[in-house]
Amino acid sequence: MNQVLAVTGNQDARQTIKDCFGLGATVHSVTGQRELDRTLASHIYDLVFIDISFIEKQSAGNGRCSREGLQRLWNINPHIIIVVLSEQDRIRDAVKAVKEGADNYLTYPIDPAETNYIVDSILEAQRLQTEVDYFRSTSGQGEHSEVVGTRNPQMRTVFEKARLVAPTISTVLLSGETGTGKGVIARLIHTLSNRKEGPFVNIHCGAIPDTLVESELFGHEKGSFTGAIKRKLGRFEIASGGTIFLDEVGTVSTSAQIKLLQVLQERIFQRVGGDSDIPMDARIVAATNIDLQSMCERGEFRQDLFYRLNVFPIEIPPLRERREDIPLLTENFLKRLSRIQLKDILGIHPLVLKAFEHYPWPGNVRELENLVERAFILETSRILTPESFPAELFEKQSSGSSISLDMDLTLAEFRERAKESAERHYLKELLSSNQGRINKSANQAGISTRQLHKLMTRHGLHKEDFK
Repeated sequence: MNQVLAVTGNQDARQTIKDCFGLGATVHSVTGQRELDRTLASHIYDLVFIDISFIEKQSAGNGRCSREGLQRLWNINPHIIIVVLSEQDRIRDAVKAVKEGADNYLTYPIDPAETNYIVDSILEAQRLQTEVDYFRSTSGQGEHSEVVGTRNPQMRTVFEKARLVAPTISTVLLSGETGTGKGVIARLIHTLSNRKEGPFVNIHCGAIPDTLVESELFGHEKGSFTGAIKRKLGRFEIASGGTIFLDEVGTVSTSAQIKLLQVLQERIFQRVGGDSDIPMDARIVAATNIDLQSMCERGEFRQDLFYRLNVFPIEIPPLRERREDIPLLTENFLKRLSRIQLKDILGIHPLVLKAFEHYPWPGNVRELENLVERAFILETSRILTPESFPAELFEKQSSGSSISLDMDLTLAEFRERAKESAERHYLKELLSSNQGRINKSANQAGISTRQLHKLMTRHGLHKEDFK
C-alpha cells in the first residue's frame, strides 16, 4: 500500500490513518468534495478511507449510500480498495456499502489496531484471491445462459410469444442468426410448459453425419446396419413426455426429412431396421439460422415438412438490432460467472460499454457472452476494464465512414475520397449483417452478385471475414 487517501472531515481520523502507515507509504488527505475530485483526477491510490457522506455525494441520487457512488470511484481506478468511514449511528449504511462492493468499514473514533487489522485482512484476501485465480477450474460451465429482461420491443414480442405458446403442444419454429439465443428461448418454452418435469432433449442436427441422423433421431434395432451391435433408443423416444429441440433443422438429409414429416403428421415413428410403430409423445421445438422458405423454393427442403414445422414461428432479432439490451445481458453474464467462479467483479467500465454500442456483433449474444467470460478471467480489478478485451473491439469505434479533413485536397478529390470511404463502410456493415452471404447482400444492396464481387475486390473485402 504505497498510496493512501483519507477522505474525511474528522481531523483525528486523518491523523490516526496517517500514523498507521510507515515511511514506505504516502498518505494524503482531503476534506471537501471539489478537492476530492481534483485529487482523484491527478493521483492513483491503492487504498482510500472515505466517509460515507462522500460516497453519497458521488451518487446521482440523494440520501443513502448507493452502488453508483462506489462505481464512480472504480471508474477512476478499477483496482482501488475502499474502506468506508461512518459514525456509530450509521453502521447499517456502512454495512450496506460493503454489500455493494466496498472492502470494509470503520466507525469513529478510528482505532489504530482495528485499522491495521482491516488493512492486513484486505491484503491477505487479495493474496488468496490471486491463488484462487491461478488454480481456478474451468469445469462446471453451464451450457445455457439465464433468460433476462429486455428493453427491446422485438424481444418483448419474442418472450410474449414464448409465454403464449408454451402451455400448448404446438410445434414451434425459431429462426434467427447464429448466436441469437434460440436454444435459450427453446428451453424457456419447455420451462413454461406443462412438460417442464419431463426431459429437454437437445439435438444439433448439423453436427451429426447424414448416415447417422435417422439413428440418432429415431433409434435403431440390433443388426440393422454394420456396427449396430445392440438396440439403441432415439432422441424422440428419450424425449417422451418432454420437449425435443431440433437445432439447425435445415441441415437434415432428405430421407430424414421424410421420417420427420411422418412423425409430425402421424405422431408415430419406427426405429431404423424395425417394423413396430412407436408413439411419439414429445413436444417439438425446431430452430434454423437459414431461410427454410428459400430452401423449399430451391428444392433443398420439403415444403410439406416446412409447413408442419412452421406452425408457430418466432423470429429472434440479432444483437445489433437490440443494442439497448447489451448492458442487461452483460450484467447477467457477470452475475453467472461470479457464481460459478470464485471471483467478485461488480461492473463494467463505461468505455467498454461504449465500445459495445458501436460493435456490429456478427456473433450476436454468444459472442458477447464469450467476450465477457474471457475478460472476466483476465480481469484483476473490481470492474471489467478495456485492457481485458480485444483491441479490435475499440478500433470499431473509429472505423466509421468519416475521413480526415485534408485542406490540400481539391473539392473533387475530397468528394471522391469520401465516396470511397462511405462505400467501403457500407459494404462492411452489409456483409456483416448478412454474415458474408453474397446473394442476400447483393439483393439488399440492389446490385448483381458480379457487381458486389467487383466492389469487394476493389475495397479488399473477403466474405470469409464476415462469417
